[in-house]
Amino acid sequence: MRLFLNPGNSAHLRGLAEDFGESTNAVRLELNRFEEAGMLLSETQGNKKLYKANNRHPLFFDINKILLKYVGIDHVLETIIGRLGELQQVYLSGDYAAGKDSGLLDLIFVGEVDRQYLLILTEKAEKLIHKKIRYVLYTPQEWTDTDDHTSKYLLLWEKVAVGS
Repeated sequence: MRLFLNPGNSAHLRGLAEDFGESTNAVRLELNRFEEAGMLLSETQGNKKLYKANNRHPLFFDINKILLKYVGIDHVLETIIGRLGELQQVYLSGDYAAGKDSGLLDLIFVGEVDRQYLLILTEKAEKLIHKKIRYVLYTPQEWTDTDDHTSKYLLLWEKVAVGS
């Protein structure tokens, strides 16, 4: 799951086999199938072959939506984005961004957000998806000033400029 949730992250065969509790041979077969289908990209670094999701594959966004729906994030996004204020971006971090189903969603909101309303909606969303939600708020400037966050977090939603 990690591969599709964050196309910026890459993983190697042994790490994936460990993550999924499968043999390296079984994982290698599946990786080869996904790579042949164009859904994965790979590169060799030293003696390791690293794989990552191909976000240019025509099915990438559909598969990503399915995974978001599976973990319940689609409900969270639909429920809170429209009424929160000047929200710019929403990121997934933590276990789910790493492809692990821990039952705790870690979200990052970037923008000028109505904190009270976010709290109310988060409580409602937790009941709806039966998962705990933990979040952090950043102003756009605070987010820009943070360390390199492109590989650690999955962009779930971004405000689209008019005319884009």
